[in-house]
Amino acid sequence: MAISAGSALNSVASSQKQTLSTNYLDLAATANEGWAQQYVPDLMEKEAEVFGNRTISGFLSQIGAEEPMTADQVVWSEQSRLHISLKGTIDLNGGAGTQGRFVVVTDIDGNVSGDGFTIANHGVRVNDTVLLSSGNTVVKALVTAVSGADIDVKSYETAVLEGLSETASATTLLVYGSEFKKGDTYGGSDARTANEPTFKSFSNKPIILKDYYEVSGSDASRIGWVEITSEEGQSGYMWYLKAESDTRSRFTDYLEMSMLESQVAAAASVADTALAGAGTATGTQGLFDAIEERGNVTSGISGVNAATDLAEFDAILAEFDKQGAIEENMMFVNRATSLAMDDMLASMNSYGAGGTSYGVFSNDEDMALNLGFSGFRRGSYDFYKSDFRYLNDKATRGGINATAGSAAIRGVIIPAGTSSVYDQNLGKNLTRPFLHVRYRASQTDDRKMKTWVTGSVGAATSSLDAMQLHFLSERCLITQGANNFMIMK
Repeated sequence: MAISAGSALNSVASSQKQTLSTNYLDLAATANEGWAQQYVPDLMEKEAEVFGNRTISGFLSQIGAEEPMTADQVVWSEQSRLHISLKGTIDLNGGAGTQGRFVVVTDIDGNVSGDGFTIANHGVRVNDTVLLSSGNTVVKALVTAVSGADIDVKSYETAVLEGLSETASATTLLVYGSEFKKGDTYGGSDARTANEPTFKSFSNKPIILKDYYEVSGSDASRIGWVEITSEEGQSGYMWYLKAESDTRSRFTDYLEMSMLESQVAAAASVADTALAGAGTATGTQGLFDAIEERGNVTSGISGVNAATDLAEFDAILAEFDKQGAIEENMMFVNRATSLAMDDMLASMNSYGAGGTSYGVFSNDEDMALNLGFSGFRRGSYDFYKSDFRYLNDKATRGGINATAGSAAIRGVIIPAGTSSVYDQNLGKNLTRPFLHVRYRASQTDDRKMKTWVTGSVGAATSSLDAMQLHFLSERCLITQGANNFMIMK
């Protein structure tokens, strides 16, 4: 069944100041209609609210916090992994004598360098006991020599690392302990150096958002026949009230949408050059970009929306086990994914083949069926599901998703609770939600959401025969522990 949306909806905001024919009914279209004929039309003064609540803001307020800042940049550090695990290649005869050699390529997360880790500074030391794994084989070995990225090992089972493949480009090494002879010390040619924790530092910068609305003094005093009701509850017959309210609501949505969608401009990119000149970093990192860069991405099983079975969630659980293993997670998903999850959960009930035991499993013929679920538990993880209006609305991401194919975003999984991080600006550890917005503020100026009026309408501030309403904010989103987040595509 195909559904066609209406094509004559007045769904596009006008950028022009004057009243337009698209804003009003044409009551003088022909000689036999409108005010030119002798019969009074039945006026329906109330503007029909055909789109319901049109704003999409509120997502960040549910799961995050807001804090002031006084700098041009926010810098924070996050814990590194505790245990030493590396990826590399194996040369069965590469070491001295008959021992094998492991050559470090990356850390366990695939990083070649950064945040304190380098290939030559991998942390494996002489006399460490390690697990080596490639293919279906796991061998336990002792580290006998370390020289930069080269780690010489001897198997506990045979003289060579039997069963490991030299062609394997992704052999894993895990340090699980150490072993020394009686009387051994850390000195000599095999001196054992102390390992320092790796320092993982991240940063983000605020962006400045602006908008304004202007109405002439004449139009501000003009009465219309259409009774409007703004998103903020104002009502009346003055059209500029609606236009001003729409501008304010749109700007409020922009504040949230920019925190979701923004990304840092590449050096000397077109946007970077146009806004601030070549070499000057512009933009800020929003939620989606932070998750794709530092978090996890699932495209379902075989690249399709696999929320209709538990296979995708089992894969998600396995990935979360590798990360912070935070048990409570919130899912904000589009409508199609939400319904697919409901159907999947209902199919888990053997008594629900006929579809009569969704949700509340004591449904009967005299009550309204609950055909949805707000959450579920799988393994040791709790998932709480909520519809994400931003991903459904045709005028926002919903319209983009309709034609984006594999690039469409069907939801995000966000850990509940707080994280403890070291804030370099404040110089101490703080406990915060994983997501929070930082806005510029001081005793002189609070730029969280500034609004001011200029012109000669009302309280006159200039000779301009108009009222201008200005909106401004300077903010950025801090995504801490992005390795615990997941974006669903």
